[in-house]
Formats: sequence, C-alpha cells, structure tokens
Amino acid sequence: MAKNIAVVIQEDPRNTHRPVEALRIALGLVAGSHQTTVILLGEAFRLLTEDIDDIIDVDILEKYLPSITQLKIPFILQSTADQPKVRGEFQVEHKTDENIGVFVRSMDSTLVF
Repeated sequence: MAKNIAVVIQEDPRNTHRPVEALRIALGLVAGSHQTTVILLGEAFRLLTEDIDDIIDVDILEKYLPSITQLKIPFILQSTADQPKVRGEFQVEHKTDENIGVFVRSMDSTLVF
C-alpha cells in the first residue's frame, strides 16, 4: 500500500554527509509507489542551489540530481528572505514553519535527518 511520506532534512550539507544520504533515500522511496515530499529546513536548501561545491559528498549529489529532476520530486522550503534562489528545474514550494508543521503531521510517515 502506497503511503504519503515526508523526508525532512534539517542538517547543513556543508557539515555532514547525512543530507545527501537523505536525498538518496527519498529517491528510493519515490522510485517505489510512495508519494514522497522532501522538506528542506535551515541550511539544507543548499542542496538545490547552483553553489554546491562545498557540500560534503557533492559527487554523489551530482549523480542524484538528474533523477530527482526527472521524477519531479516535490520539495518544500521554509519561507525565509535570506535564502539564495534554488535552481529552476526543481519542484519547489515555500511554506511558513506553521504550514510545514501541519503538512508533516498530515503524512503517514516522516523520516527526519
């Protein structure tokens, strides 16, 4: 049975490999029958920007990005004014912290990294 799953990434990809690994897991969930949405909190938005050179495991990230784009994985980012623009090929929606909380609570399952 397909589930609605949220993958919440809250760690800075410049400090740990976990955000890139979380994207790999999300990609695997989408390849199955699950409706998966990735939520990027704090500095995790950097996974979708042009400037990814300082991301840990950037070589792995670069392998996943075309599949993420092709599968049209939906992303939710926090609505903050100080974020650089994410690349246009991603399915991105900005939400307030309150709306993100409501969305996460509506999911069947949530994975937090």
